[in-house]
Amino acid sequence: MSEPRSLESDAPPAGEELHLPGPSLIPILNAFGISLALFGLTWSMFMTISGLLLFLVTLVLWLRDVRRDIDELPLDHSAH
Repeated sequence: MSEPRSLESDAPPAGEELHLPGPSLIPILNAFGISLALFGLTWSMFMTISGLLLFLVTLVLWLRDVRRDIDELPLDHSAH
């Protein structure tokens, strides 16, 4: 039988910080916008335009948030 893994080996080294993005509804709204635009292609031009606008707005907001998160990361990633 194999020995049980130690919980200490799963933890990051001291001083290393894990980066996780914060909770957000933007990805869900983005997917809803593109879905609405695709459904609108068969139903109405209003739905298509609304979906595309929602998609573009959420895309810009999402990219802005990602750029802000990347800017907050430390410059030196090789220090272990």
